Amino acid sequence: MNLRPVWLAALLLLTTITPSFAKDSDATLPVPRDGNWMKRHELINSRAAEGNKDVIFLGDSITQGWEGGGKAAWDKYFAPLKAMNAGISGDRTQHVLWRLENGNIKGIEPKVAVLMIGTNNSGSNTSEDIADGVKAIVTSLRTKLPNTKIVVLAVFPRGADPSDARRKVNEGTNAIISKLDDGKSVFYLDIGPKFLGEGGTLSKEIMPDLLHLSPQGYQIWAEAVEPVVKKLLAGS
Repeated sequence: MNLRPVWLAALLLLTTITPSFAKDSDATLPVPRDGNWMKRHELINSRAAEGNKDVIFLGDSITQGWEGGGKAAWDKYFAPLKAMNAGISGDRTQHVLWRLENGNIKGIEPKVAVLMIGTNNSGSNTSEDIADGVKAIVTSLRTKLPNTKIVVLAVFPRGADPSDARRKVNEGTNAIISKLDDGKSVFYLDIGPKFLGEGGTLSKEIMPDLLHLSPQGYQIWAEAVEPVVKKLLAGS
């Protein structure tokens, strides 16, 4: 029996389906991570289980950093608003999607959710892929928390200047997700220019590694976002 035609047909099938599967699994298919990530996820679940949360911040290490370099700003601006930090270092859109399905918002109905995610996708995904991931997160939040107002933050700038390749990917993402703003339940906010100097340069005083915020950077973030959060809380 000649198996060559069968083998070729199988190879052709794999070649056909693999790119589609890889694209779906990258940005919009919910997946967990392992190791210490799961411990952090369970910690966030325990925070939700406490209840009494009016604001939730969702994101990656930049959001988790409210508990590090941003702690002073958090304690001053957001702790009084009954805010909850749901950031996990290294997360991509697909990880946040999984967390929303597995306890991070179980039992709470925050009035405001602040979302900033996507920069960790920028090394392997297109702007369109990342925007699809952000859209999927917003859809999940709208479905599970229909009364929650969502602030979609533009992905923060990164790299030394506008020529940085991953900054360009983030900017492309922002151009797409800005259209999620409906003026009712979803509000897009770009505070990126507040971090930048002349010519779009990024100072290491703001982001020491040109990605993560310094305490000064968190102060800028807090001052820019707190009035928006307060306004939405007052209108809830």
